[in-house]
Amino acid sequence: MIHICSKTSVPDHVIWSLFNTLFMNSCCLGFIAFAYSMKSRDRKMVGVLIMAQAYASTAKCLNIWALVLDILMIILFIIIPVLIFQVYR
Repeated sequence: MIHICSKTSVPDHVIWSLFNTLFMNSCCLGFIAFAYSMKSRDRKMVGVLIMAQAYASTAKCLNIWALVLDILMIILFIIIPVLIFQVYR
């Protein structure tokens, strides 16, 4: 049995990317973030931590942008029409 011990932990954001892919995939940012998360996980398994951190950072940035865009879309497409409907009612 081989144990690979690493002193630095590299988060790969796979769960967050999968959530963005399945539920909030605006402009395909969730899918692209999922691809970078999987690249980060692969590099982490191989032991190339610098590349794993770079891919994880890109995945995190794409996930943040996907979340922000989806919140803006919810505000624009749901809340504003409801408010307009209430004004003209």
